[in-house]
Amino acid sequence: MAETNGYLRFFPYEEPYPNQREAMDRIANGLARGQDVLLEGAPGTGKTLSALVPALEFARERDKTVVITTNVHQQMRQFVEDARAINGVEPIRGVVFKGKGSMCHVDVGYEECQSLRETTRQLVEKEQEYDELTDRSEALLDDMREGSDDAAAARSAVTEELDSLSEELDELREANVCEYYRANLVEDTDEFYQWLFADVRTPEEIYAYADRRGFCGYELLKEGIDGVDLVVCNYHHLLDPTIREHFFRWLDRDPSEVVTVFDEAHNVESAARDHANRTLSERTLDGALTELEDVDDSRVESARNVVSAFREALRETYDDALGFGEREQVGEVWHDLSVANEDRRDDLTLAFLDAYEGPGIDTEVDLALQLGETLDSAYEDAFKRGETTTRRECQTRQAAGFLAEWMDGGAELGRHPMVSVRRDAGTDEVYGRAELYTSIPRRVTEDLFSEVYASVLMSATLRPFDVTEDVLGLDDPISLAYGLEYPAENRRTFAVEVPPLFKTERDDPETQTRVASALEDVIEFTPGNTLAFFPSYGEATRYADRLDVDYLDEAGTPTEDLRQRFVDDDDAALFTSLWGTLAEGVSFDGDDARTVVVVGVPYPRLSERMEAVQAAYDRAYADHASDAGWRYAVEIPTVRKTRQALGRVIRSPDDFGVRVLLDKRYTRASRDMGKYGVRGTFPPEERDELVDVAPEKLKFAMLNFYTDHDAYDGPPPQP
Repeated sequence: MAETNGYLRFFPYEEPYPNQREAMDRIANGLARGQDVLLEGAPGTGKTLSALVPALEFARERDKTVVITTNVHQQMRQFVEDARAINGVEPIRGVVFKGKGSMCHVDVGYEECQSLRETTRQLVEKEQEYDELTDRSEALLDDMREGSDDAAAARSAVTEELDSLSEELDELREANVCEYYRANLVEDTDEFYQWLFADVRTPEEIYAYADRRGFCGYELLKEGIDGVDLVVCNYHHLLDPTIREHFFRWLDRDPSEVVTVFDEAHNVESAARDHANRTLSERTLDGALTELEDVDDSRVESARNVVSAFREALRETYDDALGFGEREQVGEVWHDLSVANEDRRDDLTLAFLDAYEGPGIDTEVDLALQLGETLDSAYEDAFKRGETTTRRECQTRQAAGFLAEWMDGGAELGRHPMVSVRRDAGTDEVYGRAELYTSIPRRVTEDLFSEVYASVLMSATLRPFDVTEDVLGLDDPISLAYGLEYPAENRRTFAVEVPPLFKTERDDPETQTRVASALEDVIEFTPGNTLAFFPSYGEATRYADRLDVDYLDEAGTPTEDLRQRFVDDDDAALFTSLWGTLAEGVSFDGDDARTVVVVGVPYPRLSERMEAVQAAYDRAYADHASDAGWRYAVEIPTVRKTRQALGRVIRSPDDFGVRVLLDKRYTRASRDMGKYGVRGTFPPEERDELVDVAPEKLKFAMLNFYTDHDAYDGPPPQP
């Protein structure tokens, strides 16, 4: 490396990429001032190390921990590679953290695990206490033999304690315990931690190492990550407030001692929204009422009263909301129904108020919640004592907790009441659920970003920065943007004026013919693989069938094998959805894909949820932007999706290729299309690179570009 002092001691390679050194300098300065940083960098420009290197240096000097997080599996693997490379030049204590479900050796749920852990710890502690008292008893016996007058009385007291402890131990040994966690407590684990911190270990490696030795790797990890330099984890460790509290406690860090780095940060908005949603199924309501039948408690009547009234209201609401013939079409996926009203509470709340009869909903919901907590404690105690083989979930507590939140928060800005239905695959019965949908994600993120020391949010598509600041609740962050610094002559981005592919026009035969013809030209004149993204899997299938392409990505199917077979090919086409897993976080380097095509503008599916987000953004950000709902909730996320897809190719300075946008809305002709013309939403330097091409001229433009790069193996195709 050119330098070994300062943050560059954590830089594991010979030289930074163009702009990488400047980015590291500015991030280092921002962290020194305690400021958040928004970093947009083109794909393949080294954003991860730009953020991680100065963050690690700052954390080392100020005794803090860096937490880097992503929601993309491939990026998690890349983080591990980068962390190992850093550890090779500057030793760090780094760990990779996943949820308990992926690391549990006995495959139990969270509540069961908590109970097993507590019971096991109690057993071990009692055994240790018993051994200590036994040693004390033997010592006193020796004193008695030597004539001590006080030893006999003392030993008698110790013997009584031993008898009492023996009875407790007999009970605990009949209870449910975890032998893996027991080994953690009674065996020597020093060798595990020496192995753990000798390198940066993956959760899979930790699981295998611990399993071979009979340990619980997850609990060992929790116990041993206090004060580490770096943690790699998933979004939910930070975005879920409850998990975050536990997570920081395991780190033995106050939030102010943590620097967070969010990768693919354009996804934080939707991920935070998902983490804030609350649901209550009709099945849980039924379970709560069944549970209450066997309970002898003065609060049962109140609990039954509110739970049965809400269940009756839920059924009535979805029965009324289902249109003619709609019930028959309900499948195994949740189907949303509209229950919200503009001028009053939602239909479900109104039906609940109508069905309820009693002294007061708030009072009885509170009594139901108290009863639920009592029952939950009793279930935990029974599991610990071994009276049950599984830790029973308290349905009453779940139902009452949701009802309390529904009544208190259902009318708040950013909380949208929903009702959904689905069909039970076993019984064919349709049943429902209530949901408080969170349309404004800053309810989750604002608290996070205000409590940690500082955060770096990085992505290839964070702009416009002011919108990111608004929706996530960031306070005056530093903003950095770096475009592709690779040679401009190695890429072309064509905007092709085929008809705008609005949903209502996609079935038009003439439109399909023009799109298919353009796609045929793209594939034919690409010297290598072509990657095509569509607004939906249905559209991808439509054109894959029409053009008889080699590879089709279908909804709900694993993509890694498909991706690998595609990149191993040398003259193939892969058609997929822009909303699928291949549109971001997945690299197609060099010959993996030479041309990428985005067909249409991938607006999210119009739904009540999307309308709720738009309406909430219109109210929350009316002072920040005109038509804020459309701009913040639809237009900008859509263009980000398009930009992410374009970034799948041209990943290094030597790479070259063509990006194609097939839709009039990307061209200069979109100026007369009002808010539906999206060209102006691209960042200025990307907009300047868009070259308008008529559909019939596209093949000539591609032929000229690839010929200039001597890309064809043999004679080029003839137009």
